[in-house]
Amino acid sequence: MRNLKVMMAYRGTRYHGFQRQDNAMTVQEVVEKHVSKVLNHNVTINGCSRTDTGVHANNYCFSVLTESSIPTKGFVRGVNGELPDDISILSCEDAPPDFHARFSCKGKEYIYLIHNSESKNPFATDLAYHYRRPFDAELVSHTAQKFVGTHDFAGFCSNYDGKQNTVRTIESFDIEINGESVKMLVKGDGFLYNMIRIMVGTLLTVNEGYMKPEFIDEIMKSKERRLAGRTAQAHGLYLNRVFY
Repeated sequence: MRNLKVMMAYRGTRYHGFQRQDNAMTVQEVVEKHVSKVLNHNVTINGCSRTDTGVHANNYCFSVLTESSIPTKGFVRGVNGELPDDISILSCEDAPPDFHARFSCKGKEYIYLIHNSESKNPFATDLAYHYRRPFDAELVSHTAQKFVGTHDFAGFCSNYDGKQNTVRTIESFDIEINGESVKMLVKGDGFLYNMIRIMVGTLLTVNEGYMKPEFIDEIMKSKERRLAGRTAQAHGLYLNRVFY
């Protein structure tokens, strides 16, 4: 039995996230269908993350078990020949038997992309959040550093029930500006449901003057989602890198 480690990229616009659902089209469903065809047997792929509806991936890892002897290059070419244009297999390699795309993961990096302009960008529809207000890069970058470190992020989670472990470590939170493009890069050991989108929405609330940077500390202490900012739109979010 072979264990394949596969990297792919996808545009999440028309999918209801990665994980298979009974009543909606997902990335997992589509990829499994075409991988099964190429390998000539039904497969279940193990994804590295549950991305939400509309979220994209520059580098997404999944693992899959197979008895097929197909060369890794043949796997890439074969599956890409079957997939729709908004999903692409980037690479494939044989992995150790105990490798698992989710459980072997040591950390992830996400990007949140903003088009900061009064006018919309017709070439960034569903690929970047259109934000019309002036963007104070220095203020937002300074505030973002409050997320760096090991903290309890219950106040920045959509489904906190008081029972699950909500402590996470953020290694870096950087802001890059290139003309009208604002790129927020967040790297950490793991993320809660909607955590990055809530952090981004909170930073935009600070940018708009409705919240002081120091209030981030109060949100963390309170563990109250209602005190944080809005949940930023999904289509600006990308899973950028996965670390093993």
